[in-house]
Amino acid sequence: MNKKLDINTLLNKVEYKDLIRRYIMLITSLIIYAIGYNLFFVNTGLILGGSGGIAILLKDYLTPSLTILCISLLSLVLSIIFMDKRFTINSIVGSLLGPLFVELTKNITFNIDTKDMMLVVICGGVLIGIANGLSSRSGLSTGGVDTIVHILSRKLRMSHGNIYAFINGIIIILGGFVLGYRIVLYALIDLYIISFLTDKVVLGISSNKTFFVVTEKIDEVKEYVTDTLSKGVTVLDAIGGYTNNKQEVLMIVVPTLEFYKVREGILAIDPDAFITITDSYQVYGENKHKKGVK
Repeated sequence: MNKKLDINTLLNKVEYKDLIRRYIMLITSLIIYAIGYNLFFVNTGLILGGSGGIAILLKDYLTPSLTILCISLLSLVLSIIFMDKRFTINSIVGSLLGPLFVELTKNITFNIDTKDMMLVVICGGVLIGIANGLSSRSGLSTGGVDTIVHILSRKLRMSHGNIYAFINGIIIILGGFVLGYRIVLYALIDLYIISFLTDKVVLGISSNKTFFVVTEKIDEVKEYVTDTLSKGVTVLDAIGGYTNNKQEVLMIVVPTLEFYKVREGILAIDPDAFITITDSYQVYGENKHKKGVK
């Protein structure tokens, strides 16, 4: 009989595994973001989503780095109120270093022909997409709007993707009023490039990943996925092709951005687990799956 899963111990293993490497990855992503943001967005008047987009809308009144810092500090306060201590701690570095790097790189110049806006859009989207992908792969939060999205997702029980799309849509529409609707069209192209590259850098190009897991610790893995991560698990009956022994296979479908916690959590529970991971391009019946429908 499997012993009771120690959630705190498991989460500590997940959160602290390769922590230095992950923080280096996060800091690298923040530097790339800051350079791309200043060169291709602030200096050219392009709009994008998130805290950076809000900062561009307000740049005639506040410097972008100060606006991003204010949003980050607000998100930290909200995180302390609505989220757990672990999430808040993971948000501190990104919340403080992000606006700092934006301020430090604001004077970096590059001879860009702003008449060729499509080139600016592509270059800016590539850099921001790579930066977002690296930060997501690190498993650490960059703070700001990212934290607010997590809070709304938990409270409203909506997917992160839908909330991101809604918030970014509002920012871009406001950008149309302030900067003109030609900028909105460029922003839509940028959003596509950023979204594509973010998924590509994290792992593949799909928005969801499907895990098939064979483990001796079925109950502990199910408890971790359903209770801790609030994701659904489907149990499949299988027969070993060589031994003819009956065994259970867990099928778990999660958003790509939550890939890290699922994979590392399962391996922390059972290092010998057999795991295969595939891309899932479209997922239907998500609510039924969360209820444990087989």
